[in-house]
Amino acid sequence: MNIDIITVVPELLDSPFNHSIMKRAKDKGLLSMHTHNLRKWAINKHMQVDDYQFGGGAGMVMMPEPLANAIDELQKDKKYDEIIFMTPDGELFNQKAANQLSLKENILIICGHYKGIDDRIRQKYVTKEISIGDYVLSGGELAAAVVVDAIGRLLPGVLNDETSALFDSFQDNLLAPPVYTRPADFRGDKVPDVLLQGDPKKVEEWRHEQSIQRTKERRPDMFEED
Repeated sequence: MNIDIITVVPELLDSPFNHSIMKRAKDKGLLSMHTHNLRKWAINKHMQVDDYQFGGGAGMVMMPEPLANAIDELQKDKKYDEIIFMTPDGELFNQKAANQLSLKENILIICGHYKGIDDRIRQKYVTKEISIGDYVLSGGELAAAVVVDAIGRLLPGVLNDETSALFDSFQDNLLAPPVYTRPADFRGDKVPDVLLQGDPKKVEEWRHEQSIQRTKERRPDMFEED
């Protein structure tokens, strides 16, 4: 999979993509990520990519020309399955969306900044708008990192245990069950016996029951959605 990201602050994405699982995905050649500084396509020598909004009001708006030129140039090399704009008013990102995006080959992500981007870019180029929550960040870079991480870990071969992602919270519309490790007795608190008895079927049944119970207690809305 290849993911290109257009941003005015590419430095914000250096750390998330160069450590842990994302680094492993890149090193294995399973995920290619490239950040593109929008100022490369700035309209003047002052590296301008934003301007005041028509109609007045606080906050600058990312101009259409630099973004259009950037997208046009990147599209010469590859056809994007999705051109995503990270925005607070987009579709709320969830595990189902991550699963769907993990099946794509080429994705382009536009990171908003300032007051947002000229709406003509949204209308002409963007195929999907994503929000990671009902709050506002300084820019779309951190949100893009969240989306890329959620997608990247689903790619076959990225995780050491191929089945690990299948049991994450939300994969089957349930929260993950509680997990334990050594010691079996920690300051008088003991690991549930079923996990120590070596019966995979009983362990699976226990985990499923715990997932249902935890979801009902913490996220009853997930049952209401069904």
